[in-house]
Amino acid sequence: MSKMIEGERNRFHGVEVGSDALPDTADGFKGRLDHSIRSWKEEGLQVAWFKVPLTRAFLIPALVDAGSVFHHSTTDYLMLTLRLAEGAFVPLYATHYIGAGGVVINEKNELLVVCERFRGGRAPYYKLPGGALQPEEHLAEGVVREVFEETGVPTRFDGLVCFRHWHGYRYDKSDIYFVCRLKPLHQIIEMQATEIEECFWMPVETYMGSENVSQFNKLIVKAAVENQGLKETWVDGYGDPDRYEFFMPE
Repeated sequence: MSKMIEGERNRFHGVEVGSDALPDTADGFKGRLDHSIRSWKEEGLQVAWFKVPLTRAFLIPALVDAGSVFHHSTTDYLMLTLRLAEGAFVPLYATHYIGAGGVVINEKNELLVVCERFRGGRAPYYKLPGGALQPEEHLAEGVVREVFEETGVPTRFDGLVCFRHWHGYRYDKSDIYFVCRLKPLHQIIEMQATEIEECFWMPVETYMGSENVSQFNKLIVKAAVENQGLKETWVDGYGDPDRYEFFMPE
């Protein structure tokens, strides 16, 4: 009889087959897979998860032939799922991008603005510095990092002003864009020339009246000027060493 494929049970009444449990060759894998699927079904399991690293990509055809489908992928592995019971619940993978822009206003009531170098053929326009958060990065530290990388201006997080949610973004995913008010720690600009074409301090009044600024950007700058925003608050995790980042009124 074929040897079972080892896997850990999870809270979705499923079995997770990790990279280390998969064989180094395809020889005999189909037989082991068929035997394992029958055993998992007899056990009453609902879903099988297979984490296949790039080094074992040759196993994917057999998994697909058995009914598995792609769930998500990273740079070094592909996750497949196989429903062992009809209608079994499979949670979705990440559905959104998370980005943040910084409204940075100095003591002269000037706004730190950038014009992107790669605009897809569009005319020059001025927007807030910012960008996408990195994995395991908190919002407040992410927007400070992005502003510094693009402009060279160090800042301090001051408040969460608003956010935008829309669909149909990159690779058909949705996007949440947070707008944060930041205080500049100095005003010397060192522009990131690879991505940014222009970077300078523009009077807020000029920005609000410029034809080279979108209505969306005018709206969020107005919100930052007229509202205090939500302050960053930290709450300890529930028995977890990590801390949760919240935004609440003072």
